[in-house]
Amino acid sequence: MNRFLFPSLLIIPLLVAGCSHGGAPAVAAASATVQAELVHSVSTPEPERICTTGTLRAKETAAISAQVPGQIRRVLVQAGDRVRSGQLLVVLDDAAMRSSLNQANAAAEAASRQQMAAQSDASLAAETLARYEILKKENSVSPQEFDEVEKRSQAAQLRLESYQAQTEQAKAAVAGASAQLGYTALHAPFAGVITARLADPGTLASPGVPLLEVDRDGPLQVVTSVDESMIASVCLGMTVPVAVDGVSGMVNSKVAQIIPAADPASRSFQVKLDLSATKNVRAGTYATAQFPGAAKEAILVPQSAITMRGSLAYVYALGADGVAQLRYITLGSTHGDHVEVLSGLGPGETLVNHPGDSDFSGKRVEPINGAQP
Repeated sequence: MNRFLFPSLLIIPLLVAGCSHGGAPAVAAASATVQAELVHSVSTPEPERICTTGTLRAKETAAISAQVPGQIRRVLVQAGDRVRSGQLLVVLDDAAMRSSLNQANAAAEAASRQQMAAQSDASLAAETLARYEILKKENSVSPQEFDEVEKRSQAAQLRLESYQAQTEQAKAAVAGASAQLGYTALHAPFAGVITARLADPGTLASPGVPLLEVDRDGPLQVVTSVDESMIASVCLGMTVPVAVDGVSGMVNSKVAQIIPAADPASRSFQVKLDLSATKNVRAGTYATAQFPGAAKEAILVPQSAITMRGSLAYVYALGADGVAQLRYITLGSTHGDHVEVLSGLGPGETLVNHPGDSDFSGKRVEPINGAQP
């Protein structure tokens, strides 16, 4: 039994001695150190922007429609044509209207002739009555004879007044028929451009159904909607920058009208903005208005410190130990060469400027030449 224990006791010190020659565990390698230009995120008061979408429209738009039913004979314009005020646009079939006007003219002529005859009878009756008044004073006529002449004169005067009324009625019918005939020719209410042609010759025009649409010449308006929670910050005459599709930069506009009643469905107010004179803008174009709101603290970062990875933006932010960490951020509006950061970064953080394609994550970063930005 003892002869087996002795060799084992000798082996244990040898194993312990062998382990002692390995030394202490190796310390993790220190982070690599690189140099780069550094910048800081800053907090600054910025006016809040209330962005709303809208559409460019003419200040005045007219829908050209018929006032009387009739078949369209001619449409003299196309969409995109410029028209002058009073220019003939659409012609309707006027055969029925001309027939009505001819009938009204004939009736007016007949009424006028009847009035002339009644006028002659009334004049003769009045002259006869005057002679009988003289004879009555001389007691040369009986009272009955005088009364008969007087009644005939009164009746003649009543017939004259009746025919005069008929003549006036006939003249009114002529005016009405003439106006109806005038409705068969549709004219431009103002100078502008045709924006839509909605009917062709041969179509039956009905009252109130648009045939053409025309926009008045002149500056355009942006028509947009502002939520009821923000409408208090909008006032007449306020200058509002507008981004218009197809136009570089912002275009200034002024609040021209605020519709006082909110839309019950969307709980928003319609606002109209007068757009400053701008070339190459057309009605119907999409626009975005930026209404100024209350001031807020915004975190701004130089654009040069931001790197894009697809649709994601990120920066390299230094911790207290100077080690860079990749930080994804959410971007807001642009302010010159700085961009607002909505989330992912706080004010006063140190960032790597111009990171390019280099990977600074996990590396200790020192400022170039030891100078802080």
